[in-house]
Amino acid sequence: MENGFVDCHCHISAREFTEDVDDVIQRARGAGVKTLVAVTEEVGEFARVLQLQERYPDLVAPCFGVHPLQAGGEAEQRSVKPQDLDAALPLFYHHRERLVAVGEIGLDFTPWCAPTQQDREDQMNVFIKQLSVAKEMDLPVNVHSRSAAKVTIETMREQGISRALLHNFAGRPSVALEGVKAGYMFSFPPAVCRSTQRDKLIKQLPLEHICLETDSPALGPNKHERNEPSNIRLSCCHVADVKGLSPDAVQLVTAQNAYRLFSKANRC
Repeated sequence: MENGFVDCHCHISAREFTEDVDDVIQRARGAGVKTLVAVTEEVGEFARVLQLQERYPDLVAPCFGVHPLQAGGEAEQRSVKPQDLDAALPLFYHHRERLVAVGEIGLDFTPWCAPTQQDREDQMNVFIKQLSVAKEMDLPVNVHSRSAAKVTIETMREQGISRALLHNFAGRPSVALEGVKAGYMFSFPPAVCRSTQRDKLIKQLPLEHICLETDSPALGPNKHERNEPSNIRLSCCHVADVKGLSPDAVQLVTAQNAYRLFSKANRC
């Protein structure tokens, strides 16, 4: 696998990596990772992801985004509000040259996360605003769509978005194929190895629309253990297994897909 992997969606600026990020990066390189597309969830993370890019300029490809869920007071998550975007917007423009995508953005209509109609409207407002920023800056979007697969894809199509990654997609294959028609990519983390739930979807998606991700520190091979980018091989092998292909073929095509989507991350 000499061409290397692209981890299309990871949270390398997360608190979980503060203590040993150098070791985590070293293990990622050892596993053949060539690019980390590093997403953020709120404005407080933006400076950290840029620092990591300065430290590892050949590896870390930063994204700015305001996630549909934000940290609440008691470590609970709450639905995003339009004012959560206010401090972020000037930074998108100020650092636009350094960004490879706008993300992690999207919708999360899980009932306990967005219990009211107002929550959903606020999420939609924040999502559409960030889609328009991405279009203005000619950047792809890195998207979360939990319990909102259909409406997320419909919204992106309505807003004229042509370049998008739907990370850890768990919608129905028929909904995913609408995304394929729009030209969107879909990525899968190592957690897919834990069950056969996503296999039908992986089988039906054309390989030219699949990317690999870890979503580290979450969604690893073991439920309660920290995930990291070196586990990307597990995603690759699972996709290869489900599609009856060699891991080398999956690694090569998914990396090509990733660099086509995140063209500013392409250092080849």
